[in-house]
Amino acid sequence: MPGMTELIVVLVIVVLLFGTKKLKTLGGDLGSAIKGFRSALGGGDDKSKLDADQEPQLKDVTPNTSTQDKVEANKEN
Repeated sequence: MPGMTELIVVLVIVVLLFGTKKLKTLGGDLGSAIKGFRSALGGGDDKSKLDADQEPQLKDVTPNTSTQDKVEANKEN
């Protein structure tokens, strides 16, 4: 198991290579990826369930039989 000195050296090298802004962005991206992964597994918060319940319902656009009868009657004439 690495000691404290090795961990500090690795941390300093990583900061020198990537810079603090890049590490901050990388941390934020990693956090949002973990949130997305958890919500995809079903262990996320209930907000996604609420959003799904509030989706608009599709209307039934199938024509009723009286309209179909009128169309068929017009075709026969």
